[in-house]
Amino acid sequence: MARKVTLYTGQWGDMPLETICAKAKEFGYDGLELACTDNHLDIGKLSHDYCDKIRKTLASYGLELFAISNHLVGQCICDRIDHRHKSILPARLWGDGDPEGVQQRAIAEMIHTGEAARMLGINTINGFTGSPVWHLLYSFPPVSPDEIQAGFQLVADRFKPILDLYQEIGVRFALEVHPTEIAFDISSARTLLETLNYHPAFGFNYDPSHFGYQGVDYVAFIREFADRIFHVHMKDVWWSDVPTRAGVFGGHLPFAHPDRFWDFRSLGHGNINFEEIIRALNRIDYQGPLSVEWEDNGMDREHGAAEALQFVKTIDFKPSNVAFDAAFEKK
Repeated sequence: MARKVTLYTGQWGDMPLETICAKAKEFGYDGLELACTDNHLDIGKLSHDYCDKIRKTLASYGLELFAISNHLVGQCICDRIDHRHKSILPARLWGDGDPEGVQQRAIAEMIHTGEAARMLGINTINGFTGSPVWHLLYSFPPVSPDEIQAGFQLVADRFKPILDLYQEIGVRFALEVHPTEIAFDISSARTLLETLNYHPAFGFNYDPSHFGYQGVDYVAFIREFADRIFHVHMKDVWWSDVPTRAGVFGGHLPFAHPDRFWDFRSLGHGNINFEEIIRALNRIDYQGPLSVEWEDNGMDREHGAAEALQFVKTIDFKPSNVAFDAAFEKK
């Protein structure tokens, strides 16, 4: 095995930190990627003592920490805020629900998340940005290019103060490129980087599961942004090879509905070619962890998490340090 394997705790938020630590240790993981939730890393309780307690808890189970994630708060920084966001935010951030107030509190919380990373002794914060133009994805009635670019500029304007502070304190933000975010494929990710003037504190949390069913070349993404892959999620997705009742847009059907064209699956049970991903990560010399984000509505999560770890251990390999035909060269 070439890299450390961690478990993302977002899908285990119903469990206290001690419980998920014990389970991750039992499964055999090297560490955790902590989600910023009440149970795992509550930014509202941020202090050196609080972070020291978290570090000691992980250490007591022999677990390492490489990254933390604050996807839900990040979503609210640039989204068009409505009633749905209340369900993903702590009450102290939702407040009275006034959109501008929600967004400003989310920005402050993301800044505090960077401070948490520094207190925890790590340098990577994964998350979302939200998008002010996602509702314009299907361009009818017609949408002007200027309106789309204005959306990218708004995201850049709101995130630049966060990124500037991150750079100052030695941490970085890794966007998980994902539908409903300002960047959801290779083209939009490139536009975002350009709009941010390639800010050194901005990169990507690579997750192939959000590309495959869209028809995006998920291996090319690694090559395209080789110097911006700050963190890697290992997550699989299945999509049908025959027409279905609900296509890529999902037909307003819930995950696991049999009429869907695609669905998230436990590692090794979907269509993603992980060997090509590992080869691409080796080519760019990615040395960070491989973090299992487990999602599969058709499988018990503890069975899936344990099986996923073994899958990653099997598929991950070190690059060769010698050409296979070097022995045949004449001296």
